[in-house]
Amino acid sequence: MKALTLDHPGLTRKALLRLADRTPGAWIGIRIAVLLLILTGWKSSHAAELFGLTRWTVVKWIQRANMEGAEAVLDRQRVGRPPRINREVMGKLGEVLANSPRKVGIPSDRWDGNALVTYLKKTFHTEIHIRHAQRIIKRLGHS
Repeated sequence: MKALTLDHPGLTRKALLRLADRTPGAWIGIRIAVLLLILTGWKSSHAAELFGLTRWTVVKWIQRANMEGAEAVLDRQRVGRPPRINREVMGKLGEVLANSPRKVGIPSDRWDGNALVTYLKKTFHTEIHIRHAQRIIKRLGHS
């Protein structure tokens, strides 16, 4: 019987790993696969090469698995600086951005980074950079 091959030009290791970055939970599956390979006798460097990882990443996964067991493959809760704009404010921004800035007292004809920074400072006493305001406008589906 002839061995099956993959020959689609868009199906590459790089493309699949990019898809894993965008797919929630995909990296848990990759960690499980790597640890299964290690359990069957694969070297960490070979498993790393197969998945396009650094050997050090695989070593850290192995060390964590040795300390925590199977639960080590799960994503940890990440801590960091709390957002300046919480979900409640983001919800209100979605409604506000649907209207003209003049309706909320901002002297501008359209929403841009400067207008949003001014609105947030005036209404919520929150200061952010103009570029971050532009990202928020885009994220909320406005341009």
